[in-house]
Amino acid sequence: MVEKKIGTAVYRRDLSPVLAIFRLVPEAGDSFPDYKAGQYIALRRENCRLTKKVTRLDGQIEFTPDLDENGMPRRGPVTHSYSISSAPYETREHGYLEFYVILQMYETGVPGRLTESLFQLDPLEDNAIVYYSRIAGEFTLEKRAAGFRNVVMVGTGTGLAPFASMIKQLHHEATSGKTDGVRYTLFTANRGIPELGYHNELLTVEREQRIDFVYVPSISRPIAHESLQGHVGCGRANNMLRSVLDLPLKEEEDVQAAYGTAELLESVVQPTLPTHVTKRQLRDRMNPAETVILNCGNPDLMNDIKHVASMVGIRCEQEEW
Repeated sequence: MVEKKIGTAVYRRDLSPVLAIFRLVPEAGDSFPDYKAGQYIALRRENCRLTKKVTRLDGQIEFTPDLDENGMPRRGPVTHSYSISSAPYETREHGYLEFYVILQMYETGVPGRLTESLFQLDPLEDNAIVYYSRIAGEFTLEKRAAGFRNVVMVGTGTGLAPFASMIKQLHHEATSGKTDGVRYTLFTANRGIPELGYHNELLTVEREQRIDFVYVPSISRPIAHESLQGHVGCGRANNMLRSVLDLPLKEEEDVQAAYGTAELLESVVQPTLPTHVTKRQLRDRMNPAETVILNCGNPDLMNDIKHVASMVGIRCEQEEW
């Protein structure tokens, strides 16, 4: 039976005003269930700003603030599932679950209901997070990548979370001699260098090579004065993958298909690989007959990555809620 329990946020690290890493410990006397890297758990906060679904005159659905008779926002509980970014061994050894969370913003500029509340929490005061005593999901290596020699992971934004869990777990297991002979390649992108979650940990895994792992991080919004490290490239994750496979950029394809105008291309960040890898090295790790792409993150980019995989004949598995 799934139970609702009250955990405590004991750690928060802000990577930017809209991106943070949280750690949650369980209710006193409780422990989190065992889980596989790539799975998720449902979290809840009790004092969230509520919304209601409204059908516009054009038939489109939108969510607007749910106001009381005095015009004030109604507040109440909101639940959402989050991929776990800690590795199973970290939870067993230290007791916490870790989450890599973005402050969701709607097109209207209104923040997401649960993420707004999560970003208001303070580990010293307002630190309660409700969780449900069930960890679930089939976006695991056992379910999605069994039998493949090459596993290419593409994590856009906080879609990195399940892959961080997987790579950390594989690295840990290799310390006791448990290796699987699989080649793992991780493409991940965020807006700026500070937002590259788990960057230092992943650099360490790549450097130590306990597992066959290549890390390909990039930033999608480089700043002129920002000093790019040699180990960080530029461009969105889907366009990085397209570039490696010698395919046109998503925006170029859209213009060719008359989905956009030439002006669209002027603002595109051209993909540039980190200096430690080449297109040829990465393509050698993507033989279509032996490769699966695992894909998680921004829905639009996930759809494009799935499209890219189909163009080159690579199987694609993606996280779907």
